[in-house]
This record gives sequence, C-alpha cells and structure tokens, in this order.
Amino acid sequence: MKELNREQVNAPRRPERIIQFGEGNFLRAFVDWIVWNMNEKANFNSNIVVVQPIDKGMIDLLNQQDGLYHLNLQGIDKDKAVNSLQMIDVISRGINPYKEFDEYLKLAENPEMRFVVSNTTEAGIVFDPSCQLTDKPASSYPGKLTQLLYHRFKTFEGASDKGLIIFPCELIFHNGKELKKTIEQYIEHWNLDTSFKNWFETACGVYSTLVDRIVPGYPRETITEILDKIQFNDQLVVQAEIFHLWVIEAPQSIANEFPAHKAGLNVHFVPDEKPYHERKVTMLNGPHTVLAPVGYLSGFDIVKDIVEDKVLGKYVRKVMFEELLSTLDLPKGELEKFAEDVLDRFRNPFVKHFVTSIMLNSFPKFKTRDLPGLKIYLKRKGSLPSGIILGLAAMITYYRGGKRGDIEIVPNDDQAIIDVLNQAWKNSSMKEISKTVLGAEFIWGENLNLIEGLTRKLAEYLLLIKQEGMLNAVKVILKEDQDELTLTPLERMKKSADLAS
Repeated sequence: MKELNREQVNAPRRPERIIQFGEGNFLRAFVDWIVWNMNEKANFNSNIVVVQPIDKGMIDLLNQQDGLYHLNLQGIDKDKAVNSLQMIDVISRGINPYKEFDEYLKLAENPEMRFVVSNTTEAGIVFDPSCQLTDKPASSYPGKLTQLLYHRFKTFEGASDKGLIIFPCELIFHNGKELKKTIEQYIEHWNLDTSFKNWFETACGVYSTLVDRIVPGYPRETITEILDKIQFNDQLVVQAEIFHLWVIEAPQSIANEFPAHKAGLNVHFVPDEKPYHERKVTMLNGPHTVLAPVGYLSGFDIVKDIVEDKVLGKYVRKVMFEELLSTLDLPKGELEKFAEDVLDRFRNPFVKHFVTSIMLNSFPKFKTRDLPGLKIYLKRKGSLPSGIILGLAAMITYYRGGKRGDIEIVPNDDQAIIDVLNQAWKNSSMKEISKTVLGAEFIWGENLNLIEGLTRKLAEYLLLIKQEGMLNAVKVILKEDQDELTLTPLERMKKSADLAS
C-alpha cells in the first residue's frame, strides 16, 4: 500500500487564497469538499492553508499526507444509494501557530489571500481578556484572527482591496455577528489604531453562516475495505452524508467571488440567514425530537426503521408536512423539497442513528425545536397540532421509566427535570401530571398551562398511550385527523373520568 502524498498522486499546485482555522472532520468533509468542487467545476483555482486553532491537534498528520485525504460520501440521492470515495486535494499545508507563529503571520502578507473559514466549536468564539497582542499566539480564535488582520493591515498599509472575507461555521446563530463583535472587543482591549478599526469595518466582511451536513468522521468499521479500494495509507479518511447545505448571509458581490453556484452546490447567499436557521431547527431537529420517544416506545431503535415503518412513517410525515412546515414563512415548494431531503437523510442506509441518543436532554430540545411551532400552528390554524403533542406525551411517558419489554428505560437528563417528572408521575390523574409538567417554568421559561387547550389535550394523549400502547396511540391520532373520532356524550363523560383518575 502506497503512502499518500503529492509526489505519489501528482496533485495540482494552486494559489493559497483561503485560511482555515480547524483541521477537524467537519471542515474537511464540508468546506474543503465545496472548495474542491469549485476548483473542479468553476475554475476557482484556490488552495487552503489550515491553521491549528488549539495547542494540540492533527496538523502534523495532515502535513505528513501533504494535506491529502479521501472523503467517503454516503446516503440517498434521488432514491438511489450512494457510497462514493473521492480524494480531496485543496489543502496545501498546515500551520501550528503555537510552534510557527512567524509562519502564521506570514499568511497575512500573501496579497492573494482572500477568505477565512473556521469551525472552532461553539466555545471557540469567545472574548478572553487575558489574551494580549504580543502573545505568540493569542489563545482564543478571535484573538488569533485579530492578530492576523492587524498584521495584514500594517503590511499593506491599510489598502482597501486587501481586506478578508470571513465565513465562520461554528454552530452559533448569527455566528458572524458574534465573531465580529468579539474582534471589535480585542481592537478596543488592545488599544489598536482607529485607522485599523475603520479598515476592518470597511475592507473586511464577517458573514453569518448556517452549515448542515452530518459527518460521522473516521469510518472505523469500514476502513479496511476503503483502504483496499484506494490503495493508499490514508489516516485521515472522513465519512459524511451526501446531503449538504451552506447558507451565507452576504451580498451578491461576495457570491461572485465565491462561485459555489457555478459548481452546482447547495450553497446560498441570502440577505437574512434567520429563516433558514429556523427551517433547519424546525424541519430537521423538530421531527427528530418527537419521533425518537414515539418510535422507541413503539419498539424501534433506529431512525431509519421508524421512518420506513408503515404507521410511524405516516406519523413522521404528518408532523413534518402537516404541522411544522405550515409554521414557516419560506416558499412552500422550497420547504417541501427540504423536508423530502430530510426524510432521505433519515432513511440513510449507511447510518445507524439510535433514538436513545436523540432523547438525551429531550425537554430543552422540545422547547427550542417544537414548542415555537406548536404556538404558531395554534395561532394560524386555531387548533393544536396532535402529532407534536403526542410526541410530548411520549417524552413524558418515557421519563416515567419502567421497561420496554425486557429493556429497562433509564432517562438521561438534568436531575432537576428528572425530579419534576418523578414527582409528576406520583399523581394518579393524567390531568394533574400534565399540569405539573407544563407548569415547570424552569424548563419552559413560562407556564404552558396558559396555552389554551394544551393541558387537556396532553392529558388525553397520556391516557391514550397508557390504555392503548404507543403504536396504537399513533394509529388513533392519524385516524382522528381523518374523521375526528366523534364521541357520544356518554363516551365523553367516561373519557373525562379516566383523565381525572
């Protein structure tokens, strides 16, 4: 098996125009793959220099392979399974600024350098007052970036055409605004020139972005098979789903410089990233949160199996297309396309996504992912979304504990939340259980019993799960939507008595 380096594969040499903070799996499977596609299909002709953002990292291994590695994309594309392997050749070298600080600053002296991308985790965009301009380097990512920008400003004497375009990829809403604010804090903290601050404001652009691609990382289970196919000793193989989305809040002039659209990529330059952030949280994370407990209590463990089940698949589509989709304000056709893509991702035959991992910290997830949709649905439709509420009832039932067959159910959440659920289940009345959970303001930030009809509806579904079992409860709410299951007065009286007992 051959060693992977540029001599072996005759990789092209291109101008270094992008600085990338972070050498991890996500950026290599997402941004670097996008740049590779632009080089291949849009004559972008750009290479990337990777900067290790923390003291310990993989830069030495990356340099050992001359920045080369293989990307294994897996998933469903137009109803067909895809399992591809591609060598990515866009990283020219890596720099560890903790050992090569002068080499790091030299990146600012390259007149062709134009872009900065980063993924330093949610904790990476922070202001650390202990950082100094004279540090080699500053410990925080924004501190390092400010050092680099200041050196570029001085090198080119504030030339307006030597600013940098900065795309943070950290999973923070308005990550660009947060990064810009932090850089401005360093400018003030270090008493840097007013002229530098003006140059940063006018010549540079820090743009908020939304990134979306599931990246499992190094494919331990299939690496032997992959290495046999590529015939290279690649220690940096990375695996990812085929779906990708990058939304960048920036003007068209930036899109012209970063021509992802010419490469046919799912990269969008938009005036406002917020609707797309809401779309992802609502249409991807929202269904995940409720399908997990419903599926688990129905006897399923894997997301793919839930989505492909005859009954539960209808439930998932109901939550997505009939309930959550109607709460968003983007064009319906665009939302439907996104929802179908999400279902393809859920059906990915190469990924075993266990629902027990999704159910970690379920209540905070429901608060941010599903509760806003519940409120908007009620406001727009005048009724409560039965699928979402059944999901909440399943969560509460799951947190009761007990067993699913021979398997003991052990919820994993903040102890204060578990305590509330334990206390709630000491009640014999489903209505009281519902009131206790919905009234836990430290969970929701408000008293959800004030939402008209929610307390009773949730209690009805808790009783339904108890009496009929989870899978039959799903069948009932699907039937309710068809004929509303009209009850006689006697049946309604019995139902009310059951809720209170």
